[in-house]
Amino acid sequence: MAEDQQYVAEDNGAGDVGSKTFPMQCSALRKNGHVVIKNRPCKIVDMSTSKTGKHGHAKVHIVALDIFTGKKLEDLSPSTHNMEVPVVHRKEYQLLDVSEDGFLSLMDENSNPKDDVKVPDNEVGEKINRMFLEEEKDCNVIILSAMGEECAMECKEAPK
Repeated sequence: MAEDQQYVAEDNGAGDVGSKTFPMQCSALRKNGHVVIKNRPCKIVDMSTSKTGKHGHAKVHIVALDIFTGKKLEDLSPSTHNMEVPVVHRKEYQLLDVSEDGFLSLMDENSNPKDDVKVPDNEVGEKINRMFLEEEKDCNVIILSAMGEECAMECKEAPK
């Protein structure tokens, strides 16, 4: 596996490749990488390792943010134990429309439609509404998916 532990896969349209998570030894996890804590996909924001205790295991303290909700989660695990790492896909879509019930009408680079992602209830959603509905700009939306969930994470003006 790659040393830097950035497993954000650019989706090539082939669908979900393999499992939703894979095991990785705690000591191999890195800051800004991903990990599953309390069954939620998270991005690691801080890590610290305690010294080996009298029973022999160094412990790794992980502080991470849920990649969908932004909620802070923490975990403590022996450095030799495995933790699950989510397979995270990041894909850019062209925004075609926003439905009245708040769903995005999207299209990928292969002209495949996608219309099952709601406008998020956060700054990204506000930016989508402002740029697309008010300013009438052509927009691209980045969809992040992991462990069966997906969410619009970014909206930017489409290149001309």
